[in-house]
Amino acid sequence: MTPAVAAGLQIAVLIGLLACLYVPLGDYMAHVFSSDRDLGVERAVYRVLRVDARREQSWRVYALSVLVFSAAGLLALYALQRLQHVLPSAGNDQTAVEPAMAFNTAVSFVTNTNWQAYLPESTMTNLTQMAGLTVQNFLSAAVGMCVAIAVVRGLCRVRSETLGNFWVDLTRAVVRILLPLSMVLAALFLTQGVVQSFSSGTAVTALDGAAQTIAAAPAASQEAIKLLGTNGGGVFGANSAHPFSNPTPASNLLSILALLLLPVALTRTFGTMLAQSGAGTRAHGLTILGVMATLWAGMLALVTWAEYHAMGVAAAAAGGQMEGKEVRLGIPGSTLFAVSTTGTSTGAVNSSHDSYSALGGGALILNMLLGEIAPGGVGTGLYGILVLAVLAVFVGGLLVGRTPEFLGKKIGRREITCASLSLLVMPVLVLTGVAITALLPSALAAQGNGGEPGSPNSAHGLSEYLYAFASAANNNGSAFGGLTVTDHWFQAALGVAMLLGRLLPIVLVLAMAGAFAAQVRSAPGPGTLPTDRPLFAGLLTGVVVLVAALTFLPALVLGPIAEALQ
Repeated sequence: MTPAVAAGLQIAVLIGLLACLYVPLGDYMAHVFSSDRDLGVERAVYRVLRVDARREQSWRVYALSVLVFSAAGLLALYALQRLQHVLPSAGNDQTAVEPAMAFNTAVSFVTNTNWQAYLPESTMTNLTQMAGLTVQNFLSAAVGMCVAIAVVRGLCRVRSETLGNFWVDLTRAVVRILLPLSMVLAALFLTQGVVQSFSSGTAVTALDGAAQTIAAAPAASQEAIKLLGTNGGGVFGANSAHPFSNPTPASNLLSILALLLLPVALTRTFGTMLAQSGAGTRAHGLTILGVMATLWAGMLALVTWAEYHAMGVAAAAAGGQMEGKEVRLGIPGSTLFAVSTTGTSTGAVNSSHDSYSALGGGALILNMLLGEIAPGGVGTGLYGILVLAVLAVFVGGLLVGRTPEFLGKKIGRREITCASLSLLVMPVLVLTGVAITALLPSALAAQGNGGEPGSPNSAHGLSEYLYAFASAANNNGSAFGGLTVTDHWFQAALGVAMLLGRLLPIVLVLAMAGAFAAQVRSAPGPGTLPTDRPLFAGLLTGVVVLVAALTFLPALVLGPIAEALQ
């Protein structure tokens, strides 16, 4: 079987599995968030939290609940890292995580970024991994899902002052969706040889006579939710390139399926909830999915082409840019994972993105700079592309001189202001962070793999800065590994970018949803732009690409494009 045939078969199997799960999972999630019945375990949680499950919240209270919950999680995870050396954890002798790194890591996992500026095997105890990081993998993914559902409710409801109850949505997301799916996925990973051990490692003698320890950890349980929840943080430093985390081609395909599954199925949830409320049809969900799929497929084709046509004697001899990629997975298995992980805010990697060709690595950066809506993170991808849909409708309305409407709701000053501000948060964080970092002497010394380490003229060095802040502000978590980010500047700056990149858009999109929920629904007129047709899909795709191109083209020209032209 030729590599091209194998790659095509892999993609076909992946798309086939997604197609089979799309309708039942999407409709199930719509039922979960629309049902008025609670499970027994959910009622127990409400009693502990002193929550009235039948009392809904305005957008302000919903947003405040998200902020308070995130702050509590951040403080708890920070404390756990700082105290891990005095807490029980069999077989571990790690010391307390130093303050700056503990702050960065706590922010990272609470914001669903899972940026790791440390070596997990030697830094975190099993207790911290399980009770801290894995728990946040569930909770941060559930928060993104809750916000997306609240936005959909805002589009569905008429003359309503509420968007649901955050604590109810959070509980249902964890209990009915994330936990069951994670248990099934973890069991499947175990059949492929993914490690699940409470041991800190096994001491062995290497072939050269040196003593070393082969690290072990409860990997399967964390791998499942790290991928399903589009988190990305692994228990091993090599992440999904580690043979204990991703041992076979089957586990690799299963991993890609897991990280795409919920973001894709949520578009069906969106369409189903619109149809149930009479606000729209399921075709609206398919239109959104079509835009996501078009962007994903385009990026996959570009990155795969770039890696097969990289310049250089070594690349030509190997038949492609193989440095930094697993031979057992090959270029197609690596690029498929890389495009999916940078398009879903997951951040898990099965190859070194820093080793990709200049054009391939630049495309991965651009994939994040599109806003990670192809198909995006759990929840974040859906509400992110809905914000862009509002902008697209607004632009379309300006072109024909009509009052823009989306799903029968008028897009007025408040709605477009919230949408525009939420779209500006990420570019401001990325470009400001890169600009300041490029001026710092300590940051120049942190560059790697740039030909001339520390050179301010290194195009690859600028690409490393751009990748780091794009990853942080988009809550992705992957990195160009050549950049050393352990000093206090990077720990603080990237931590702030992760925090603001997550929470500010959430508040703004909830405000937009609240404004839509308070409106009446207008009947479509002769000047209404249909938002469930291919024409709108083309307009939305153009807006996504145009916004990213106008915002980030100068930075991309100075970094990956300049490197590719050298």
